[in-house]
Amino acid sequence: MGDTAFRSRRRLVLGVAASDAHAVANRLIHLMLVQQGFRPHNLGVCTPLAEFADAAADLDAAAVIVGSVNGHAVEDLRGLPDLRRMGRLRCPVVFGGRPSIDAAGHPAARARLRDLGVDHVLDRPEELPAVLDSILSAALTHA
Repeated sequence: MGDTAFRSRRRLVLGVAASDAHAVANRLIHLMLVQQGFRPHNLGVCTPLAEFADAAADLDAAAVIVGSVNGHAVEDLRGLPDLRRMGRLRCPVVFGGRPSIDAAGHPAARARLRDLGVDHVLDRPEELPAVLDSILSAALTHA
């Protein structure tokens, strides 16, 4: 694959879930991704899931990254199965942040996110580059 094609596969859609207005982590992750050679299209905060799907399709994104720290990710991503079923969101979805309001509920919320169709649920931003590299490697293998 040529250098231009490789760079185009590094396009990502990044944003914060619909009910969450926390912008600082989103901005820091955006900067980290740029430093790692990725090309994030940042939708910002309070982004409905359908906007992630539209941006991913428009950009032919390699992945969608949804962050949230308010603990309402399961509710915000409840429409993911419908978007997948309709073919509106075909690329992998990565979630990072706080999956539930209290720490005791994190394991159940993480499982629910996976049940909804989230491909990767991350605990720390430092995990993101390796996950994205694995997504890109898998895409190259299937190309």
